[in-house]
Amino acid sequence: MGLIVQKYGGTSVGDAKRIHNVANQVIEEKEKGNDVVVVVSAMGKSTDHLVELAKGISEHPSRREMDMLLTTGEQITISLLAMALAEKGYQAISLTGWQAGIQTESVHGNARIIGIDPDRVEQALKQGNIVVVAGFQGITEDGSISTLGRGGSDTTAVALASAIKADKCEIYTDVTGVFTTDPRYVKEARKLLSVSYDEMLELAHLGAGVLHPRAVEFAKNHQIQLEVRSSLIREAGTIIEEEVKMEQNLVVRGVAFEEDIMRITIIGLPNSLTGLSRIFTALAENQINVDIIIQSTLQDQLTNLSFSIKSENLNETIKVLEERKDVLKYEKIESEGNLAKVSIVGSGMASNPGVAAEMFEVLSMNHIEVKMVSTSEIKVSTVIEQDRMLAAVEALHEAFKLSGLPVNS
Repeated sequence: MGLIVQKYGGTSVGDAKRIHNVANQVIEEKEKGNDVVVVVSAMGKSTDHLVELAKGISEHPSRREMDMLLTTGEQITISLLAMALAEKGYQAISLTGWQAGIQTESVHGNARIIGIDPDRVEQALKQGNIVVVAGFQGITEDGSISTLGRGGSDTTAVALASAIKADKCEIYTDVTGVFTTDPRYVKEARKLLSVSYDEMLELAHLGAGVLHPRAVEFAKNHQIQLEVRSSLIREAGTIIEEEVKMEQNLVVRGVAFEEDIMRITIIGLPNSLTGLSRIFTALAENQINVDIIIQSTLQDQLTNLSFSIKSENLNETIKVLEERKDVLKYEKIESEGNLAKVSIVGSGMASNPGVAAEMFEVLSMNHIEVKMVSTSEIKVSTVIEQDRMLAAVEALHEAFKLSGLPVNS
């Protein structure tokens, strides 16, 4: 007998028919002799609907009350799925995140899991239940309901798998696995049999929406084997694990992309040891994620600093910097929008020099201007004009021979 954690996203539980479909898949696993814990998201677009309801009441609702509101979406799903399982003759119990012992830091809207008390889940399993847990939520030390931010149900599933020492964590979604790029935009995209934790972590950070970065990071740190697979099509998915065989000697294994990027440039910043620290500490304290960073030193002990952010964070970023202008002593701030980030990822890049040069050559041949660059051992990211994003993705996907992979390779 094994112990399996399964996670189903909002699309997979979008209506009553799909909830019954999920119940059947859970029962299949149970019938194999395994204990099963199921983590689910809110149904379809219900979270968006709740956000719209809140906007109709208040333009700036408190984060605490938004957490109280948004967590009701998952509570609806867990109760309905438990009912569906019971209707089919299987013993099931639904648990909210806090009932399942998920403890988070005292941050509303984007909390991190700091611990899990698995006693209630384990006791429910011993009693023969299929345990259905609400993803995306937990409880703070002072007893307030919290949410884990975008992709939080993935993180819930992986964290629970670690806490209860599950044999495997399966992430069910509306795609059949991890692809070389997004198949909704590039028809030549191909599914990969396996991806390393490090590759998946980079892909997730760089815009691949199939898994949340926190979930991958948690899986890597706790060595939880993940499989990404479809809840709608019955076929093997993509395994995420420590080391994988390089399929067909691929140096680059994926092309990720993300739109709605802004470039912020702080001009005339004093070239001091504390200047950069003050800027990025202030942004971090306001939960603003900064990505690509470029610094250029000028004459007269001044420097220009550029960094990329998501467009949705523009106003908050400008506000934070302007509030500290007297301390930071910069001359002015400039911003550029309508940008996108396009990246190539592959563990084989570490031992194959010249990959970045080839990427830049491909972009140049397609008349695509590179505005910012960031590299690591296994990725190269570029910021380009947003209207050239898909052209860049298609060109790079073809140039690095990802389009030539057999289907489902």
